[in-house]
Amino acid sequence: MALFKLAMAAATGYAIYGMAKAGRRRAARAQPAAFAEGEATPGFAPVRNAGPDAMASDLPKWGKVDEASDESFPASDPPSSNRFT
Repeated sequence: MALFKLAMAAATGYAIYGMAKAGRRRAARAQPAAFAEGEATPGFAPVRNAGPDAMASDLPKWGKVDEASDESFPASDPPSSNRFT
């Protein structure tokens, strides 16, 4: 009976180790959802390059205002559309 308990404890430990190892592997290859393949920069806060080519989804329409907004994203002021000049 002691051998059976030891085998069960070893099997449980191995299963827990396998799940933890799979979770680390999955986290290592995870990529932000908005980034196209290969666009994430390494580091604490990944940064995506500007433009529609760096996005994971295809946009139906991409204008100059959209591009200017994407290029200046973390800025405090929105880009001007130059409609009145």
